[in-house]
Amino acid sequence: MEDGFSSYSSLYDTSSLLQFCNDDSASAASSMEVTDRIASLEQRVQMQEDEIQLLKSALADVVRRLNASEEQQAMGSRRGPTKARPMIATLPLRPTVNNGTILPKKGSGTLPSPSGSGSRKDNSTPANKSTVRRANSNEHVGTLTRKDSGDKGNRTRAGSTGSNSSGKRSDSKQRDPVFNAGMRRVTHCKEEGYVKMYLKGRPITMFMPKDQVDSYCLEAKADLPSNKLKLDWVYGYRGRDCRSNLYLLPTGETVYFIASVVVLFNVDEQLQRHYTGHTDDIKCLAVHPDKITIATGQVAGTSSDGKLAPHVRVWDSVSLNTLHVLGTGFFDRALVCLAFSKSNGGNTLCVVDDSNDHVLSVWDWQREDRLAEVKCSNESVFAADFHPTDCNVIVTCGKSHLYFWSLEKGMLIKKQGLFEKQEKPKFVLCVTFAENGDAITGDSSGNILVWGKGTNRISHVIQGAHEGSIFALSTLRNGTLVSGGKDRRLVCWDSSYQQIQTVEVPELFGPIRTIAEGRGETVLIGTTKNFVLQGSLDGEFMPITQGHTDELWGLAVHPWKPQFLTCGYDRQVCLWDSSSHQLIWTKSMEDSAQSAGFHPSGAVVAIGTQTGRWLVLDTDSKDLVTVHTDGNEQLSVMSYGPDGNFLAIGSHDNYIYIYAVAENGRKYSRVGKCSGHSSFITHLDWSVDSQYLVSNSGDYEILYWIPSVCKQVVSVETTRDIEWATYTCALGFQVFGLWPDGSDGTDINAVCRTNDKSLLVTGDDFGKVHLFSYPCSQFRAPSHAYGGHSSHVTNVTFLHDDSYLVSTGGKDMSVMQWRIV
Repeated sequence: MEDGFSSYSSLYDTSSLLQFCNDDSASAASSMEVTDRIASLEQRVQMQEDEIQLLKSALADVVRRLNASEEQQAMGSRRGPTKARPMIATLPLRPTVNNGTILPKKGSGTLPSPSGSGSRKDNSTPANKSTVRRANSNEHVGTLTRKDSGDKGNRTRAGSTGSNSSGKRSDSKQRDPVFNAGMRRVTHCKEEGYVKMYLKGRPITMFMPKDQVDSYCLEAKADLPSNKLKLDWVYGYRGRDCRSNLYLLPTGETVYFIASVVVLFNVDEQLQRHYTGHTDDIKCLAVHPDKITIATGQVAGTSSDGKLAPHVRVWDSVSLNTLHVLGTGFFDRALVCLAFSKSNGGNTLCVVDDSNDHVLSVWDWQREDRLAEVKCSNESVFAADFHPTDCNVIVTCGKSHLYFWSLEKGMLIKKQGLFEKQEKPKFVLCVTFAENGDAITGDSSGNILVWGKGTNRISHVIQGAHEGSIFALSTLRNGTLVSGGKDRRLVCWDSSYQQIQTVEVPELFGPIRTIAEGRGETVLIGTTKNFVLQGSLDGEFMPITQGHTDELWGLAVHPWKPQFLTCGYDRQVCLWDSSSHQLIWTKSMEDSAQSAGFHPSGAVVAIGTQTGRWLVLDTDSKDLVTVHTDGNEQLSVMSYGPDGNFLAIGSHDNYIYIYAVAENGRKYSRVGKCSGHSSFITHLDWSVDSQYLVSNSGDYEILYWIPSVCKQVVSVETTRDIEWATYTCALGFQVFGLWPDGSDGTDINAVCRTNDKSLLVTGDDFGKVHLFSYPCSQFRAPSHAYGGHSSHVTNVTFLHDDSYLVSTGGKDMSVMQWRIV
């Protein structure tokens, strides 16, 4: 150990400090000017602080090593020997003194934290959510590699969970039974009153309140919550990358999808119903000629139990019952196109999957029997449809191709569309049929081509029908053809393909992705900016559904109104009314947003971005109140103290920045920063009296703070009985039961407790929202699980009166509102 200290101290030059100590130039007897003496004193104090910091770091590492050594001895029989690392490699480097100023420490000498280029989830797991890597259970304590842990850091700091020496001594004392489940080994020490859990081999010590020390039993079974969740409303629509997914049913309901939910929205009555049979992203939808039966296709997915196969579900839109499931084990990757036949009573269904060969298959869906299959194209396929009068003819189109298929004796025979004199477009994007049976296509050159019935040749060309790509074509009941595209124009054509009228959709709504006929003269439009618009070709279009267009992380609830705010990587901040389900306002920002938090008065809301910049907006007017910058990495948490006098900002640079707040959230002055975490901050909670703060980090630390002076609290006796105003931290005695078996510590993204302290909810990597009873301090606590999201659930929070829960899906861009029943 002495060698370690000698090599450690050799990095630092203390001669300048000794020189200062022997120098009396700053004393009253000195002839120096007062200002010079003060400057000299300040410099001396600064250097002494540096040396104290150095000694603290050395001491912390000694304690950490002793702790790790005891842990390894305790687990030695199970894990085998662990190779010790040279001490010098794990100690923090001293901040550089530069012109008398101290440069900030970067993560206390551990691995550099990520640059904020992705979400906290992207920084801790592989980007591809469908291949979530699971570490095995025999990893040594503290030997995480960068590959395994992302930025989780590779050491457990002394005192990181308030576990002082008394907690460590007790390791050798008699304990309650040990539970060992995959990666989650849990022990209980009754004498000291703590539970210790291991995540990825790393010990997390959680002290229980004093009044539970004698009565707590680790083996006791927790109860399921008596309440349940019911999906009440889904905000958003998937138009950015999906086509032909918007229809009006005879019931007056508009049907569309987002994430793994099909929404049936009655605009007049402002009611939604939901089909929730899918387990991952829905990519295509088709309505049967009877206007009741619906088919939807989903992508291959991942659940905590393993892979989910892509498949088609055929279901009843009145009862929402699933009638048939097709193609499990046959389709590859995802389904991209679906269509029911029209002339034989809709008995057949054609499907194109997203395999390399984009296999086209035809099914007798009622008998769940595959009639034919064929490799369609090596390139992307965008549309497939049956001919309206011949159930044996299918048209497919996509990148560089247009094919006419004939179903003959269980074989699909292909005829290629011949462009002849017409320049071949790069993409044929959509297809529909005229009343006389001609096929009509729209392409990336902005041209509409008409193909004679029963032929593969062009019979008519509308050159330059649109500027840029034509994404959608629809033939209305009266025979009028409507086209829409990248130029945001909706154009009507008569039966001889002469332009009748045109209307332009405002730029705010984005290019037109899909067109559907509404009631009477109305038309429904889905756009690439995820709006569903309703209007007529004579008048203006109004949004009936809207949502975010990029990954979604920020969520905050108003402290006393039925409102919540969302923000994400699309640089949009949206305030929603949970009662009317309407958007109150939206504001564009310069940076991608990561987090949000309301001031307790509700007058302002703070938004944290991915660049270290944060801003405060007036809740009523959405005007900018102030803007500040702390660091240059993403700000994961924005949290005001319950009394409204402080704002805590958790950053990916491992610091928590504290600001004093005045004038009802309109004036901010920086108090300082809480320094002690060795990885990025993930969650923060304030005590009820606003005197304390608890924080979690990416390497599973639990630290406590006095925010008014930015000092860490290491006394267990001080922290164990603190009452917390909120519970969003995923690590702590009151919530450790929420961690599933085999967890690697990164798959719970968000936690929230009801204000009445009876329920706890989590959002995980598998698109699930889990509802637990609170407190959740029993091993393997049971929960109700709810699907709907198709991406990692990035945030969950209850409204101020606990009437509803709001959840956000990361890459699925959806916001879901759940009623507590």
